[in-house]
Amino acid sequence: MKSTDPDVEFLQAIADPVRLAIVRQLAADSEAVCACDFTECCEVSQPTVSHHLRVLREAGVVTTQRRGTYIYYRLAPDFSRRWASVGASLAGLIPLS
Repeated sequence: MKSTDPDVEFLQAIADPVRLAIVRQLAADSEAVCACDFTECCEVSQPTVSHHLRVLREAGVVTTQRRGTYIYYRLAPDFSRRWASVGASLAGLIPLS
């Protein structure tokens, strides 16, 4: 059953190791990244990368821009705010050491 809570969808989208690697690459790069450039960081096939990028896009984690026949990805403009919001909602629940 799919959750209707946007925070759950957001966290589920980045919880996969391949998708987390994609998010980390996007966070480290100030420019948009072509979909074809993710196969090296993730060590998976292009169809698998495309699947993970679709999941991230549907959860609002990334945005896309078409340039000719290529699609470029970057973190959504509100990614940092959403990440901070989820963290803030958990603050105080688990003591950090």
